Amino acid sequence: MSYHKNLLDYAEQKVPVVVEEGTISDGLFKKYGVNRGLRDLNGKGVLTGLTNISKITSFKEKDGERIPCDGELWYRGYNVEDLINLVSGQGFGFEKAAYLLLFGELPDEEEATEFIRYLAKSRTLPTNFTRDVIMKAPGKDIMNSMTRSILTLASYDPYALTTDLAENLRQCLMLIATFPMLAAYGYHAYNHYDNNQSMYIHRPLPRRSTAGNILRLLRPTGQYTKVEADVLDVALILHMEHGGGNNSSFTTRVVTSSGSDTYATIAAAMSSLKGPRHGGANIKVMEMMEDIRTHIRNWEDEEEVAKYLTKMLDGEVFDGKGLIYGMGHAVYSISDPRERIFKSYVTKLAEEKGCCEELALYNTIENVAPKVIAAKRHIYKGVSPNVDFYSGFVYQMLGIPVELYTPLFAIARIVGWSAHRMEELVGNGKIIRPAYMSIMKERKRSAK
Repeated sequence: MSYHKNLLDYAEQKVPVVVEEGTISDGLFKKYGVNRGLRDLNGKGVLTGLTNISKITSFKEKDGERIPCDGELWYRGYNVEDLINLVSGQGFGFEKAAYLLLFGELPDEEEATEFIRYLAKSRTLPTNFTRDVIMKAPGKDIMNSMTRSILTLASYDPYALTTDLAENLRQCLMLIATFPMLAAYGYHAYNHYDNNQSMYIHRPLPRRSTAGNILRLLRPTGQYTKVEADVLDVALILHMEHGGGNNSSFTTRVVTSSGSDTYATIAAAMSSLKGPRHGGANIKVMEMMEDIRTHIRNWEDEEEVAKYLTKMLDGEVFDGKGLIYGMGHAVYSISDPRERIFKSYVTKLAEEKGCCEELALYNTIENVAPKVIAAKRHIYKGVSPNVDFYSGFVYQMLGIPVELYTPLFAIARIVGWSAHRMEELVGNGKIIRPAYMSIMKERKRSAK
């Protein structure tokens, strides 16, 4: 403890130096034409590669101008809204959408059956892995627990370092199948050892869908309704991929391009996703909503809601960051297609769970927040709710612990990561080396 205290004291003394040396002004970015976060002021990203997996549409070109439009998300040529209508409600929508992302075509009945059966057979971990790895050092950060498990699984794979495409695809499919187990078992170990709660380890059932098995693994009884499974199934589809330009998918491609193995690559993507600016955003929405419920008396009074949201933007309430979480997106302006699609399923679940009053509060904030933001901020594009605005609410209604919100994102996004890894392995062949312009001043060695 004393060593830690001494080292911390030293580090604190050096922080001002780190800040001074690390701070680069906005003016210098503008001077050299470098975009912060690889996005310009209009939200358009710097091109870093080509992909045939997915795309996002947020603007339409008309007479040489970029006109904002309702957002669209496409998987392998299918508008995700059409895709969900094609595959959801039958119990295995996630699996069929995963097949599409990985192999480029929707499966026919025989292909779907074979793929679902393969994933079911892959839902198994090495002997004593749960006891010796997952339960060995449990912690509240389930993303870290999962990442440790992913890297350890490499030790059980004699072909972990191979460049063979078939082996790499096998590894991706195995991880897609086992991610729900890594997440659920990691949570149960933490909940038992840290929270002193009962621990139960259910086995996934081969004839259940990924969504159904997630709910089964998490609940003491293993029981769930069709509406619950259908809503979670849609949530997984909407989160499995996002246009190729997101942080964790880019991480996947960068690490893959270096020649690294599947396990290390997916572990790197996990480390990217766990950040609160990426996969952890829905947790901030839930914390914000709890604060709003506590401080607003009449949830139906739009004027009262607007006043409180204004205080939130001014940094006077909640976390003082001046943000309304779940509002706005780096790419979308008029609307996030995932939020539009998800909302109808959220409504069905809220009706089943008796949470319509709380849903009405979400609807009020959805209507009021963009107006408040527009009045308070000089924004270069529209503001609308994103998928994170409702996803945490859904997970709460499903009884899913907050510690598993981001791991659920990972359970879905591993499909997109796998598709990007395979595309990078097949089509690039060069290491990705981004260019940074150095503004360092050279120093002359002083005479002794």
